[in-house]
Amino acid sequence: QVRLVESGGGLVQPGGSLRLSCAASGNILRIDDMGWYRQTPGKERELVASFTSGGSTNYADSVKGRFTISRDNAKNLVYLQMNSLKPEDTAVYYCNAHIKVSVLYAARNYWGQGTQVTVSS
Repeated sequence: QVRLVESGGGLVQPGGSLRLSCAASGNILRIDDMGWYRQTPGKERELVASFTSGGSTNYADSVKGRFTISRDNAKNLVYLQMNSLKPEDTAVYYCNAHIKVSVLYAARNYWGQGTQVTVSS
């Protein structure tokens, strides 16, 4: 059983910073891409940032220059450092990872339970 557990969300004032963490655990053979998505009520879940197994990163235009994704492959961790936060960054943030659990099965996507980030004065 694979689990992704996020932490680090909360309430922050505009201009402030937060750091989200996501830990993958369980019967993991290999983790390919890892990333962060976010969702607000009535809207589709959108990609915030991703980090491939090859070391490439990708960011949504709205967060470029403010957010930084990083990962610790040895510990199956991915982080999202969020600086200069804006009210429009308010959302539930979800960790995502493409994980292979066995040589018998293809890798597939797993999701965390989400962590609320609220940017408000």
